[in-house]
Amino acid sequence: MFRILISDPLSEEGIHALQSTENVNIVIDIGLSPTELRDKISDFDALLVRSQTQVTRELIRNAPNLKIIGRAGVGVDNIDLNAATEHGIIVVNAPNGNTNSAAEHTMAMLMAMSRNIPQAYYALKNQQWERKKYLGVELKNKTLGIVGLGRIGTEVAYRAKGQRMNVMAYDPFLTEEKAEKMGIEYGAIEDVLKNADFITVHTPLLKETRHLINAEAFQLMKNGVQIVNCARGGIIDEDALYEAIISKKVAGAAMDVFEEEPFLDNKLLELPEVIATPHLGASTIEAQENVAIDVCQDIISFLTGGTVRNPVNLPSVPKDIMNKIEPYFNLAEKLGLFLIHLTQEVIEEVNIYYAGDLSEVEVAPITRNTVRGILKRHLGNHVNDVNALYLAEKKGITIHENKTSQAKGFTNLLKVEVKTKSDKRSVSGTLLNGLGARIVKVDHYSVDFTPAGHIVVIHHKDQPGVIGRMGSLLAQHQINIATMQVDRSDIGGDAIMMLTVDKHLEKDGLEELKALNEIYDVTAIDL
Repeated sequence: MFRILISDPLSEEGIHALQSTENVNIVIDIGLSPTELRDKISDFDALLVRSQTQVTRELIRNAPNLKIIGRAGVGVDNIDLNAATEHGIIVVNAPNGNTNSAAEHTMAMLMAMSRNIPQAYYALKNQQWERKKYLGVELKNKTLGIVGLGRIGTEVAYRAKGQRMNVMAYDPFLTEEKAEKMGIEYGAIEDVLKNADFITVHTPLLKETRHLINAEAFQLMKNGVQIVNCARGGIIDEDALYEAIISKKVAGAAMDVFEEEPFLDNKLLELPEVIATPHLGASTIEAQENVAIDVCQDIISFLTGGTVRNPVNLPSVPKDIMNKIEPYFNLAEKLGLFLIHLTQEVIEEVNIYYAGDLSEVEVAPITRNTVRGILKRHLGNHVNDVNALYLAEKKGITIHENKTSQAKGFTNLLKVEVKTKSDKRSVSGTLLNGLGARIVKVDHYSVDFTPAGHIVVIHHKDQPGVIGRMGSLLAQHQINIATMQVDRSDIGGDAIMMLTVDKHLEKDGLEELKALNEIYDVTAIDL
């Protein structure tokens, strides 16, 4: 039975999805203080929040059973992602559910600002008919500068073009070729600030984007520019914006988000050039239902052994790509776990080679599963595909990915190699149609066996009678051999024997095998 705590208001549609899932116990407790939440969280497997609950490092430290945190919305600035990753907790959000809502709100604010609609309405409410005072400007043929061309910024760009505006955009991942395909102009952030008549920001709030629009940025802008922020409070320096409006550098500002929310007073609202809404970008019935459903489905999928679509502390992978690579996850973890048993020294470096079909797909999730297998022997279930790379880095292990189209006779081939100060070991595996995962090479020896169950790896000298003596000894310990694979470097040289057996080979049996003259080493591995 999985226990899920919902600590912020959530759409009934999302809660219904959770309630209809077996083996799930839901507790809804809204408005908990930080202390109350910290005392309550220890028994829960999942935490579902919006923007009110602050998921701090201290809270995470007091949640030993917590496996997943769901944020019903886009931003996760109220969640300590580093702490979650360090503790192996996956964080998911709903990045697509409110895209349309936020883009529409941005355009609504842009139009309301350019035509002074809120100010004129307020004047009418106060029985003032002032047509001349509220002279506006048209959007047609004006340049809209977009800072941040993600999902919402892209939707705003398309809507602005529908208003026959010129669009210039800056984004660290935007190329001139992509901008040309969209029918917009590409520019550095300085170009956008210098040339835009209207500027809207659509970046996340990060260390690099806090006060991205500051006093220096305002100095680059045209006189009479108008600013919209429906993204995150803090991207615009509010003190600098206030001074820019007072000096007439900025003719108008439309704000849906603020550096401090909620607030009792804000000096920007004293200015008639400013219009504002209380963080309504995602406040539509459709958006609230969509984000709740999306994040709840991810939580259900994760807790029932599936994959999540929108991880925040893991790179997101499109569904079609995930369908191609997910079958390799188990193989990758088993290769890592197998290999770490053969390695006696401290690992300094891991090289993962993707060959054949694997060279053409996104391999980062496969890499994480490989590293999880390598670390799992010593760290147990504490390591998972969320924190595997983080823990490897903390352990001083360097991870390298390599791709090649040459798979040496296989359609796909995954090779994992570990290096220590004085040694290097490797294992290769593949997926075979109808047979599933197979290990096909250990170091330079060719083998073919399923990476599952109880396995005994014997490194020995190629001499007559070795296999017979080994079999007799295992029989004395009531261990039955299911399969056997043998390969050698040359006649009478070094050889390897791979056995799958029906039960685990205990320590005394291992020691007796090692005592045989022709055997160099024996390793028992449970996969």
